[in-house]
Amino acid sequence: MAVDVGTGLQVEMVAADRVVWSGEASMVLARTVEGDVGILRGHAPLLSLLTDAAVEITSPDGIVHAVVDGGFVSVADDRVSILTQRALLAEEIKIDEVHAELEAAEHLPTGDEREERIRRAEARLRAYEASRG
Repeated sequence: MAVDVGTGLQVEMVAADRVVWSGEASMVLARTVEGDVGILRGHAPLLSLLTDAAVEITSPDGIVHAVVDGGFVSVADDRVSILTQRALLAEEIKIDEVHAELEAAEHLPTGDEREERIRRAEARLRAYEASRG
């Protein structure tokens, strides 16, 4: 028996300063501290911490690639909320700035700040590359 995975999710990605993306989707892929999660219509309720990582939203218009700086993902009644301090759509990522951020971070002394900056730059790079195919 085939499972209908058509649209049916209402998705909102909200950063501290704006609604980054809002609309209907058939699937959301996100990375949580417990691992990657794929969300389809009918998903069980979920509240989880996000890592600094790429997020993919399959909408009727195609795949939306974005990157979040941590935050939360909440799923209930076919509504997905992605709440984060900062998020960028792939088309908003300036690849030259990402390379500069990565290079600057690699010159920092070993420690939490260095690791966090590298992780965020690499997440932006992955989202940018994923959007390019």
